[in-house]
Amino acid sequence: MRILFSSTPAHGHLLPQLPLARAFRDRGDEVAVLTSASFGPMLAAERIALLAAGPEAFELLAEAARRTGVDPAAEPTPEAAAEFFAGTRIDLTADAALDAARGFAPDLIVAEATDYVGPLVAAALDVPYAKLAFGPLIPAQFTDVFTSVAEQRYKERGLTVPGPAWYLDPCPELLQNPGWEPPQGRVPMRPEAHRGPDTPDAPATGAATGGGPRPKVLLSFGTHFTAPDVLRPIVDALAPTADLLVTLGLTGTAADFGDQGEHGDHLAFVGFTPLAELLDGIDLVVTHGGAGTTLGALSRGLPMVVVPQGADQFLQAAAVAGARAGLAVPPPVGPEAVVEAVTEVLKDTEYQDNARAVAAQIAAMPSPHEVADRLAAALA
Repeated sequence: MRILFSSTPAHGHLLPQLPLARAFRDRGDEVAVLTSASFGPMLAAERIALLAAGPEAFELLAEAARRTGVDPAAEPTPEAAAEFFAGTRIDLTADAALDAARGFAPDLIVAEATDYVGPLVAAALDVPYAKLAFGPLIPAQFTDVFTSVAEQRYKERGLTVPGPAWYLDPCPELLQNPGWEPPQGRVPMRPEAHRGPDTPDAPATGAATGGGPRPKVLLSFGTHFTAPDVLRPIVDALAPTADLLVTLGLTGTAADFGDQGEHGDHLAFVGFTPLAELLDGIDLVVTHGGAGTTLGALSRGLPMVVVPQGADQFLQAAAVAGARAGLAVPPPVGPEAVVEAVTEVLKDTEYQDNARAVAAQIAAMPSPHEVADRLAAALA
């Protein structure tokens, strides 16, 4: 079979799709990803084809901000986010995406939850598509606006927005919103911490904690929200009491954080590294709340402190706090509040117990390989 994945051109949107893409690849299916050209090297290392279409994320964000006067990443109002995902991206990507997809001739399209190009291609080619969620269900106040904007673009091409044949859901029930009901066609799928092509498989639970005199804390704000003026105050506040492993995103360097003086021996900085390679020996994760980081850390039973910065991170923060698997520290509070939250989560074993309970639910979910087999059988 020929399976086409479609993604907004951002790591946080593409990486959660890789486990299922690998599963189809390992079955012997032909797999390709429809996204921007910058992801070519990453996908080549995975032995997965790239169908390059559309501008990069920074170009789409700039155009969406120009059209709305609002930065969709920093101020994710429903209208600004809809212009980015379902307006600007369709306008600047759809034609190239359709040309590329026609040549690939997919039997199934898998589109991440905020991707509206993949469903457009599915409608134009009359093939089924599966929606792959990130985490908790995105509130209707956003998705209704997304769909409304997408409908206008689809109508211009003589198409209607299709419903997904399957809703692939990596979110365990303990993290779902209050009053949550399973969407039609829901297929649970076990999430995992992102690993590179050479990263060994890791168990969903059972990561060893540091156990040293100082807690070992991973500070990771993903690839987009790693500005030193955001991270430096948190690093300075935590360094006196914890051993910190700080991720720098795609372009940051340790020099961005200046001289750490007496605390330098308790700090380590790493560039973009698969999350699965960073979690062993960690006692707690401090994060912006990207869905991949959140579910990846919780799949290993690690409690969290979530400091949301934008996008859908407030959803993950609320889910973690609601499950008592960690605490949320929303802005504009200062770094002292992050230190207080870290201290509380490390002191109270309830958070660790609840994080392990989430990990147990995740471990019981069907694996990506099992989901790939199920979808392939349904298509056959």
